Amino acid sequence: MGFVIARRVLAGIPTLLGVTVILFITLRLLPGDPISAILAGSPATPEVVEALREQFGLDRSIPAQYWEFLTNALTLNLGTSYSTRQPVSEMIGQQVDQTLILAFAAATVSAVTGIVLGSLSAIKRNGVIDGFVRVTSLINTSMPSFWVGLLLIMFFSFTLGWFPATGSGSLSTLVLPAITLGLSAAGTVTRLVRNSVIEVLGENFVTALHAKGLRSHLIVMKHVLRNAVIPTVTVVGLQLGGLVAGSVIVETVFTRQGIGQMLVQAIGGQDYPVVQGVVLVIAVIYIAVNIAVDISYSFIDPRVRTALGKG
Repeated sequence: MGFVIARRVLAGIPTLLGVTVILFITLRLLPGDPISAILAGSPATPEVVEALREQFGLDRSIPAQYWEFLTNALTLNLGTSYSTRQPVSEMIGQQVDQTLILAFAAATVSAVTGIVLGSLSAIKRNGVIDGFVRVTSLINTSMPSFWVGLLLIMFFSFTLGWFPATGSGSLSTLVLPAITLGLSAAGTVTRLVRNSVIEVLGENFVTALHAKGLRSHLIVMKHVLRNAVIPTVTVVGLQLGGLVAGSVIVETVFTRQGIGQMLVQAIGGQDYPVVQGVVLVIAVIYIAVNIAVDISYSFIDPRVRTALGKG
């Protein structure tokens, strides 16, 4: 298993390099000047502007700037923010826990909702419940997360007053953002679970279990779901990385602390080191989640463990 993990980590290195190269070049091709954003319209002499450009290394060529960023990142030095003058690694360290909590909470909402509705839809397939679940899952997938968030705020915060509309740091402030982010992902899980359960229900061993007199709900709970959950683990695992990236919008809507809102502010202020650092961390999390998904296979299905060992 250690060899498998090492191989997955090595395979992720080209991905990280590709992300950093594209990001680095794209940032510097965008219109605007970070020095102007730093000065915020304050009058400054050309000497002051040039001194700032030299201080932040912006007077160097793009390849030279990229090489410095890459070598520093290997030592977990992500540079210094243009606007706050704080080390970017410290800024991310102070905020990333809030984003991870939100992403895991949203993944839980997605998995629980998808498994329950998908299983129910499969068991009652081609009926009213099945049709309702399929339409609902399609709506959840189609609706933008910021729109869902605004609807939830209007109903549960302003109308009912059950949850706060903004803020972070408590369970009550986590509920609405987690539902907002999780519902959009739950539609995919619901459809996948439905198809997987229907496929497993048609297997011969399920027919044999029915013939032995086992109750249907026990067959589904103990045998069908166990065999149908493997592809679900894949999707939920991949969604977790996407949910970390999706937190950018949700954290902005709910004014939550986190690297998502930090990224939005950094883009607006053309704070290159913060943007580069946050995107790099998101990419690392995404790759780490994929490795964790691979490892989880071996615990769910011993056949996968054997295949990984041979591969």
